[in-house]
Amino acid sequence: MKKRVSILNVPIHDVSLAETAAAAREAVLNGKRLRVVTANPEMICRAASETGLRAAVAGADLVTADGVGVLWAARRLGQPLRERVTGIDLVQALFQVGGGMGWRVFLLGGRPGVAAEAAARQSALYPGLVFEYAHGYFAPEEEEALTERIRAFRPQVLLAGLGAPRQEIWLDAHMDLAAVSIGVGGAFDVLAGRKKRAPLWIQRAGCEWLYRLIREPGRFRRQWVLPLFVWRVMRECYGRGTT
Repeated sequence: MKKRVSILNVPIHDVSLAETAAAAREAVLNGKRLRVVTANPEMICRAASETGLRAAVAGADLVTADGVGVLWAARRLGQPLRERVTGIDLVQALFQVGGGMGWRVFLLGGRPGVAAEAAARQSALYPGLVFEYAHGYFAPEEEEALTERIRAFRPQVLLAGLGAPRQEIWLDAHMDLAAVSIGVGGAFDVLAGRKKRAPLWIQRAGCEWLYRLIREPGRFRRQWVLPLFVWRVMRECYGRGTT
């Protein structure tokens, strides 16, 4: 893999979207395992205090920069990253790659009905893909049957939309279920058409986070972590002498 940079002791790979998709394709073709974590500022902050999440991120094969905040932090720390690689962008890139190769994709997570809608909608867009799905509200006693179901499906790609840190910890504990496994947060709502992404010009301007915040005011309660992230990055800058 490409070089890694450290942001608050979390390793982030300096990879592009195209390189990440290529690594996934190589893993499928060569029978390897590739677990990808897309790390945003919230996850990076939580990893500092949550042992399970920190171990799951550290054990991933590839950790990408999910968000402009991560790119900002890398620049401030004197370790610039080339581009962000978000979960939804990576998913769509993999669907384009796998559509012509008949990949099997398992969608795990979301509220009941969401993964099914996402599978139906993406099947129409990428008819070469084969989908199976299950919602994320399974009880502990149902987990064994669920994992056997996934294993029997033999997916090339397993997408877990269970929310962080649950999805990262869960995938870390079930690395044998697919060639490529990725935690994708709320991406199933977008794949199902229930939510829309920001217009492309807003994405390119680095303001997608603000667009989502305006459209989903409930996200405000999660934004307390952003000032904390900035403060911790600046403190690390002073410690490294990079300010």
